[in-house]
Amino acid sequence: MFHLCTIDAWNHAQLAGSYQADSLHTEGFIHCSTNEQWPHVRRARFAGRDDLVLLAIDPELLRWPVVWEPGGEGNQVFPHVYGPLNLDAVISVQILPT
Repeated sequence: MFHLCTIDAWNHAQLAGSYQADSLHTEGFIHCSTNEQWPHVRRARFAGRDDLVLLAIDPELLRWPVVWEPGGEGNQVFPHVYGPLNLDAVISVQILPT
């Protein structure tokens, strides 16, 4: 499972002890995606950004539930995390090129 965020947001999360995307406060969950979905999400929502990281998340390590829900185009379902990301669930962080 994956999540795209800015380098600044990830750095802030490391200082805060957990990651809380804006969507957690506005929609009640953190948007995530599969390995197949995240490149499309990047093109659709973050085109031209050069300050992104890709968080790889182990859902088994999350302290909050993951719910697969419809989103985007077609019949796709996306994983949504209904709480802050605990940092130990993030198993890798990749800085993405432009």
